[in-house]
Amino acid sequence: MRPTWREARPGVIAGALARARERPSGNWYVLGASREVAEGRRQPLGRTIGGVEVVAWRDASGRLVAGPGACPHLGAPLARSPVRCGTLVCRWHGLALDGNPFAGWQPFPAYDDGVLAWVRLDAVGGEVPLERPVVPVRPDRDSAVDAVCTTVGRCEPEDVVANRLDPWHGAWFHPYSFVDLHVVRDPGAGGGSATEDGFVVAVSFKVAGRVVVPVEAVFTAPEPRTVVMHITKGDGVGSVVETHATPLAPDDSGRPRTAVIEAVVAASGRPGFALARAAAPVLRPLMRAAAGRLWRDDLAYAERRWELRTAAPHPPRAPRRPQVSEDSGATEAGTA
Repeated sequence: MRPTWREARPGVIAGALARARERPSGNWYVLGASREVAEGRRQPLGRTIGGVEVVAWRDASGRLVAGPGACPHLGAPLARSPVRCGTLVCRWHGLALDGNPFAGWQPFPAYDDGVLAWVRLDAVGGEVPLERPVVPVRPDRDSAVDAVCTTVGRCEPEDVVANRLDPWHGAWFHPYSFVDLHVVRDPGAGGGSATEDGFVVAVSFKVAGRVVVPVEAVFTAPEPRTVVMHITKGDGVGSVVETHATPLAPDDSGRPRTAVIEAVVAASGRPGFALARAAAPVLRPLMRAAAGRLWRDDLAYAERRWELRTAAPHPPRAPRRPQVSEDSGATEAGTA
């Protein structure tokens, strides 16, 4: 492979990251896949985001509800309580929450975009609130297959975003997935709109053995904690890969933790893609596994960046596999 280190100029990556951090998020954070908070689920989804314990579930009408994760009575962890007919019932003393304000418990603004569930935490974000999160343009869900993979790393959201704003590492760091990667255009040191500020990349995705699919894609950062890859040429035009970085509570040693919640929304104009949509329940675990393999390496990149950036002395540790949460059920409920 041709070396890419000369093109991967630190200043270009840092400039793109700085511009991403200046864009508004409206204080919205991705909780997880919409399927993790599906209607009829008997357990809520729980996460601690930026030090705020959050619990989410569906009310009796199917509406996404999110709010503080501590029971207003005596502080029980609501993420470990059951959902019965759209009502969250505290397992300590039976206090019931239907999603409306009650006994000092106030819901947070929540939004379901059909693929991901979001929560707005104004106290954490500190920005001017937006009515809705910044959701990237996606293909029509009725003609696409989507899957969501969640991994957790010991770093901050900006380290995850910086990793995604370095497309030059793709073929070198992930040779099992990419070949012939070439950055056609980078944003340089200038600003501009989301389109003008994107990285245009020509790359071939490995399918099986020597079979590859060449595409052209554009990487953009529409808000501080999100990087989106849109396929603009080749097979799968319109497909997107969204990488969302959600800050969690620090680990026991005080190191920051970030959930990488990646949504793949795949579409294709091929006639046979209708079969792929029909086989979506079988394809989703394979799509999550592929994303998890990539993030096993990319989280090592992000964690290393955080260590160097903060100059924090940490003893070397054995390589580890990232925690992977399937959008069909596994969550970090109650993680603090």
